[in-house]
Amino acid sequence: MVSYGVFLPVGNNGWILSTTSPQYEPSFALQRTIVQKAEQHGFDFALAMLKYRGYGGETQHWNHTIDPMTLMASLAPLTSTIKLYATVSPLSYNPIVVAKMAQLIDEVSGGRFGINLVAGWNRSEYAQMGAWRGDDYYGYRYDFLSEFTQILLTAWETGHVTFHGKYFDIEDCEVLPKPVGHVDLISAGTSSRGRRFVAEYADYHFGAGSDAAQVAASNALLAEASESLGRTPGAFAQTLVVLGDTDADAARKVELYQKGVDVGAVQGMIREYSNDTSTDGSSAMVVESHKADISPFYGGGALVGSPQTVADHLNAIAAVPGTAGVMLTFDDFVEGIDRFGTEVMPLLDHLPTRTAAAPTAATAPTVSAPKG
Repeated sequence: MVSYGVFLPVGNNGWILSTTSPQYEPSFALQRTIVQKAEQHGFDFALAMLKYRGYGGETQHWNHTIDPMTLMASLAPLTSTIKLYATVSPLSYNPIVVAKMAQLIDEVSGGRFGINLVAGWNRSEYAQMGAWRGDDYYGYRYDFLSEFTQILLTAWETGHVTFHGKYFDIEDCEVLPKPVGHVDLISAGTSSRGRRFVAEYADYHFGAGSDAAQVAASNALLAEASESLGRTPGAFAQTLVVLGDTDADAARKVELYQKGVDVGAVQGMIREYSNDTSTDGSSAMVVESHKADISPFYGGGALVGSPQTVADHLNAIAAVPGTAGVMLTFDDFVEGIDRFGTEVMPLLDHLPTRTAAAPTAATAPTVSAPKG
């Protein structure tokens, strides 16, 4: 069975760097609408990224962002079935503080909370607040995150932590109460070191995902990294979906977005990723994809077509061994979630058995779709 989730647009305009794509601010009202619609359509999870500084350009891409931990805490009582993942970086949080925050959000959500762990590679984000550890951090960031994660897991398991590592020093720290159940951990490391971190600590990995061949290659690398450890973390593919009534209609949307590509924002993104000196991870992939083609799509790719075409591609991805889920972004999230739920989901194979959620009593009025 394969789960489907939504990668929330907690940065303005989501994952398209263009003046002609749908434009929207990352308000709480928008996030609430998207998550409640996703839950009602049977989506399994929603994930919010962590971002402190954007890429600029004409659209000020991702200059406007909201915090993922407080977002998921706010959404927990307004939802009932969907899993809620917030992103955490060890450069901006103490692991004991994260353990405490996660326990309460998990309680409020009834066991539906998880954490997406990122090492915190983006120099400009952390340097502006005095949290950057120097450019040598690029080389040891997953060692730093590993110690952070060990502390986190010990806190949840025992309620007390004594840890003396290279980067963290904690003595007889009390961390009670403990979460009632298991708090899932996700990570998207794509370098060999990043995959090893996933293999050692995470329940799920976010990898490539716009076609089955990419997913198969990513899943195989994860399986190879995990085999010697006796662990089998699930693999979540990730892709942007641009739906149209027909393939030609969807292609016209892509052509429109391409005409309005925010070159300044794309260049800002390339500059930031170029700071990362690693050569086998996501930073290098993003730089190469956008240098070769000034695409408005984050990472350079998208799944484009009619509901049947999109469903066929997703069914192929779902059939790849090791695929546990697919995380989706959309050009227009409100319309996209509705169309995906009503027109694509009935065409999907490998779906888990589930019941669509009824609106909660606390549901507030929704907002209209963003205007493109």
